Amino acid sequence: MQKKFLTNLGLILFLNLLIKPFYVLGIDKAVQHQVGIADYGEYFAIFNFSFLLTIILDLGITNFNNKNIAQNSHLLTKHFSSLFTLKLLLAVIYIILVVVVGLAIGYDTRLMKLLLIQGFNMFLVFFILYLRSNLAGLHLFKTDGIISVLDRTILIVICVFLLNSGLLYTQNGIMYFVYAQTFAYFTAAATAFIILIRKTHTFKLSFNWPFSLMILKKSFPFAVLTILMSFYNRIDSVMIERMLPDGNVQSGIYAQGFRMLDAANMIAFLVAGVLLPVFSRMLKYKESVEALVRLITTLLLTPAIIIGIGCLFYNHELIGYLYYKEIPKEGLKLFYSQWKESSEIFGLLMMSFIAVCTTYVFGTLLTANGSMKQLNYMAASGMLLNIILNYFLILKYNAFGSAMSSMFTQFLAAIIQVVIAQRVFKFKVNYRLINTFIIFVVGVIAINYGSKMLHFSWMVNFTMMVVSCGLWAFITGIISIKSMFRLLKYG
Repeated sequence: MQKKFLTNLGLILFLNLLIKPFYVLGIDKAVQHQVGIADYGEYFAIFNFSFLLTIILDLGITNFNNKNIAQNSHLLTKHFSSLFTLKLLLAVIYIILVVVVGLAIGYDTRLMKLLLIQGFNMFLVFFILYLRSNLAGLHLFKTDGIISVLDRTILIVICVFLLNSGLLYTQNGIMYFVYAQTFAYFTAAATAFIILIRKTHTFKLSFNWPFSLMILKKSFPFAVLTILMSFYNRIDSVMIERMLPDGNVQSGIYAQGFRMLDAANMIAFLVAGVLLPVFSRMLKYKESVEALVRLITTLLLTPAIIIGIGCLFYNHELIGYLYYKEIPKEGLKLFYSQWKESSEIFGLLMMSFIAVCTTYVFGTLLTANGSMKQLNYMAASGMLLNIILNYFLILKYNAFGSAMSSMFTQFLAAIIQVVIAQRVFKFKVNYRLINTFIIFVVGVIAINYGSKMLHFSWMVNFTMMVVSCGLWAFITGIISIKSMFRLLKYG
């Protein structure tokens, strides 16, 4: 089991680091440049709107299935056919709801077409996640790793053609991008489904109402958590696009900063995906998780702090390099205004990456423990707070106000989850570790400030800052080679 755990984590991290950052920072960024910031802003808002309703697609089934199969792998073959049929029924309900709500909030025919296709894409995305949870349950770790990047790999190939064909510059450019996503997701989902059928040797499309009710009842707390977390993580761009006169442009500016956060989140998300079954198994057999929690928290938060603070100090340089290399001959005032606003949004969003990493560790632990009531109260409070803050701050500060709201909500939610975990598991307060983190943070801030004073190019200064912060982590003792090797014992 130890070898399989490490192989799974290593392979998935390697494949995703190879493919997804290239897609997010290369392909997706280039698509926004060609279709235009306004059209991409509309797409980004539609994407997040369709994501808000994805709770209907899943109702917590994937998270429940992940935890359940990790503890009872023999149930996989028995449940697969019935859950597959249930997922299809939920997809139909989801598409109908997407259309109804889209019409209710005032989307016109053009946006409704985009929303409908994006809704189908969301179904495919969540269907892939469900199929992957079954692959992991069968210990097909290498296959799971390949499926995790198959859609993005296919999409990269198609988008390379689109970017060089000039089709994205046309009026329907954003639609070509969305159609490409549909093909990529469908291919990945079909591939995973065929593999599962060949491995399980059993599949019958039938609806079992008593079984479905039982599963929905057990997964309901996971469903509530999913929808609440989705709202306070994804409502931002939807409110920006709907509330502001130039909402599509503001949403596009917000997307520039959010794209980097999305890329950074991949590592923490992937680690959390492996941690859930590991925590679930350890808790089932009454093993102590305190040492593992402390170790994973340290290993995730250390680079998160370096990334978050570093991006705050170098926000203008990084955003300028990614999006604003070419200075237009006309519209200089608007150009610099968007650059400034995008940079400030980016800085705040990347600071929230520290809180997001904390949530991935402690939220995953509480989920594995079944502490859903506490998590749902936390998520409900976070959702309400984020919506209220967004309403007032967006009207006053545009998209930057939404970034302020997001950062505050993320940090508050992270702190609450740490407190809940400490009380549930009776963790000892490690004052030495806390003090070490404080010293480390102060040092990272000082290193960033000092690097900005150097008379080299910003890239050289930034590189020296990252290297210095890495060395500072070892000097303070917050990271050590010995602690990394200790991960082996948790396989």
